[in-house]
Amino acid sequence: MPGSSAKDLKTACLVTGCAGFVGSHLTEALLGLGLAVVGVDNFFSGHRRNMAGFEAHPGFSFLEKNILEPEILARAVDIRPGLAHVFHLAAIVSVPYSLAHPDEVMAVNHQASVDLFDQARAMALASFVFAGSAAEYGDCESMPLAESDAGPNTRQTSPYGRAKYLCSRHVEQAGFGSSLRFFNIYGPRQDPGSPYSGVVSRFIDQGLSGRPLTVFGDGGQSRDFLFVRDSVRAYVAAAGLGRVPVLSGVFNVGTGTSTTILGLAEAVRRLTKNRAPLSFLPQREGDVRRSLAEVSRFERAAGFKAQTGLDKGLARTVAWARAQRGSA
Repeated sequence: MPGSSAKDLKTACLVTGCAGFVGSHLTEALLGLGLAVVGVDNFFSGHRRNMAGFEAHPGFSFLEKNILEPEILARAVDIRPGLAHVFHLAAIVSVPYSLAHPDEVMAVNHQASVDLFDQARAMALASFVFAGSAAEYGDCESMPLAESDAGPNTRQTSPYGRAKYLCSRHVEQAGFGSSLRFFNIYGPRQDPGSPYSGVVSRFIDQGLSGRPLTVFGDGGQSRDFLFVRDSVRAYVAAAGLGRVPVLSGVFNVGTGTSTTILGLAEAVRRLTKNRAPLSFLPQREGDVRRSLAEVSRFERAAGFKAQTGLDKGLARTVAWARAQRGSA
């Protein structure tokens, strides 16, 4: 609905993956904005503990379901007839897992996502925001990565990246909804013990434990690290729940700044006062060498800029991790 603020229309949202790292932060933020939320999760990689701060909220309803179940959106509308916004974060998020289980990943990350999107479009909902990924660019040599660098001839390095790209393309071609190609999100609630965890949470866990930080490959790989609160701001903006109308299309979301894995390791060692030498392991299959977002398209469309620099974000994440250890 061009030119309209979605917040003025209806006030309920569906968040798939609401018990996940990012999904739980997004759900909490939407409830804080006064919106009702129907959350969906099957705890494949999410955790009920991530929902502790909002599970009893009167505006929150929970469906423990697999995203492959076809009636999820209809059930959510039954619960909240005013549902207008879909935030689709549910996915199998591990690149190594996707290499070992390509058919399962394509079914969950691609086909189920396309089905949910098509249902939302047919129901003329106000917005649909898909959790895209920098993995859609494969091992592209062009830096920084612009949205046009992922196309029909791009060779993604994993079924995870391929599934995300096919969904983003479907959204873009439909002319409805948006796909946010997030770069490396980190922050509180990212589970270091999970096989799906990111490098930041793993490094912090090792650092606080006094163990060597394990680096896959030579550590020269570079990434664009985005703090989780900034990712939530991006979701809210894309759905038209901020100061701009509902967005349509594909957008990179990152900081526009790259950091090497070795640089990240040294920053974490400093913050955790870890003096153990780094441990180097063979590079993992499917990992890309360099990743850096060209962020001007989203900045122009939504007025969005990442607000939390890596030093501040890491300090907040380390403080949270310390507190979790103290309460265990």
